Amino acid sequence: MNFLLVAINAKYIHSNPAVYSLRAYADRVYPGMTSIYETTINTPIHTILSSICDLKPDAIGISTYIWNIDAVRKLLSDLPKVLPDIDIWLGGPEVSYHYEKFFEEYRNVRGIFIGEGESAFTRVVGQYCRAMQIVQDELDDTKNISKPTLGEPDFSEIPNVALRERPSVLKSDLVSLDSLPFIYEEDMSDFEHRIVYYESSRGCPFRCSYCLSSIDKTVRYRSLPFVFKELQFFFDEDIPLVKFIDRTFNSDKDRTKAIWNYILEHDNGTTNFHFEIAAELMDKEEIDILRKMRPGSVQLEIGVQTTNQDTLLAINRPSKIHKIEKVVQELTQTKTIPIHLDLIAGLPYEGYRSFRNSFNDVYALAPTQLALGFLKVLKGTPIEADCEKFGIVHSDDSPYEVLSTRWLRFDELCHLKNMEEMVELFYNSHQFDVTMPLLLTAFETAFDMYSALADFFKEKNYFVMTPARSRRYEILLEFAEEKTMLYEEEVREALTLDYYLREVPKSRPDFVKQVPAKGRIDTSVRDPLTGNFRLVE
Repeated sequence: MNFLLVAINAKYIHSNPAVYSLRAYADRVYPGMTSIYETTINTPIHTILSSICDLKPDAIGISTYIWNIDAVRKLLSDLPKVLPDIDIWLGGPEVSYHYEKFFEEYRNVRGIFIGEGESAFTRVVGQYCRAMQIVQDELDDTKNISKPTLGEPDFSEIPNVALRERPSVLKSDLVSLDSLPFIYEEDMSDFEHRIVYYESSRGCPFRCSYCLSSIDKTVRYRSLPFVFKELQFFFDEDIPLVKFIDRTFNSDKDRTKAIWNYILEHDNGTTNFHFEIAAELMDKEEIDILRKMRPGSVQLEIGVQTTNQDTLLAINRPSKIHKIEKVVQELTQTKTIPIHLDLIAGLPYEGYRSFRNSFNDVYALAPTQLALGFLKVLKGTPIEADCEKFGIVHSDDSPYEVLSTRWLRFDELCHLKNMEEMVELFYNSHQFDVTMPLLLTAFETAFDMYSALADFFKEKNYFVMTPARSRRYEILLEFAEEKTMLYEEEVREALTLDYYLREVPKSRPDFVKQVPAKGRIDTSVRDPLTGNFRLVE
């Protein structure tokens, strides 16, 4: 029996912990009956089909998300043409809601896993193994040595599964996280140059209406002895980056402090950890532990989303913005903890001017990364049901992104999209950490500066031309000359410092001035937050 799990990731550096967890859970009962095929959305469908056929599966399970559903749909159209007798199963958030439509559209789909899948998947594998064994026994009795075919497995009593012949879903209790096996093994070669994901809890204490986690009403934790043992594995293997996929890692203070203290005490100087946290839940003890960490060993992602209180109430996330600001300020003052802050455009009650305020509030906190995102109306989320109420218009195709709302026009969203690219190029890249603060002095707010940059790029057709990294220095100089009253020499000096802090040039570009005597660049030390060389006064 070979039940092939297919994961189509957004990028090569990503992996899919879901399929590894399904395999590990099933292997304890039916060892060797499940295999994994991982690829990316950039792989041609013909190549994916060919690879799947080469693996000779008896059944196929495909993991679905907003980033891969288009590729999955193409695969579902072509798979029955090359493997007409193979059962296909689906799982993941893209099919857990409105699953009846997938049965209607794709006649080759045998069943769909709804929600958590480890236990249900193992029982499905068991039914296939049982059916194959019955057929094999019959063949043995007749001394027929031909390859056995599948008997008829019975999935009718398996919870958390929708079947074509039985669309209603039987519910079961959620599994204990301690019952889940660790998904990584001693040989980590498959994860070389890739992000390693780790799950220590499921569920979220918040009920944000745009998030799938709002549907799960419970928060479950993996016991600390398991977590410590698995963290030590990452240390022993010198894994460069471990990304916790817990929706709100710090929802339990004592547990958070215990894990962070373990990381502090066992740091190997190499392994770094990424956590998604709620800043408003942080206390002084947690911050004090983080202050002691090796620079860059812990990265924090914080979803601010908006600073508009009416919007926060409308999305069922009544955050205390002043508390978030205070915590972020304390964390950024350490200058050793990379901070990633998120904003979402297109939320209820957030118009263009309101978003301008939210952007400026978050920008003032000086995060290491500022993610300007856009509302995605995910299937099954409460906000999907509220679209008419809030006048939310969104694309019917993944990732179901907002097009307009009662408060935000389509053309305003398009401009914010252009601004998002400016933030990526000129802020998140840390390519211009000296120049951007100087340019900011020529504008009333940071939002106005990035807005003007977006207009300038559109006017010059740079969005179409996509200038190379080295060309961006010259473009910023053009922008300063045409759109500000700043002294050209001052801007050239700032750009020169940025250029030599970031680049390792073979020749001196035309815009570069001699590095001023008031500072020198130490090329032996890089900043742990930005990766740039240090400027020594």
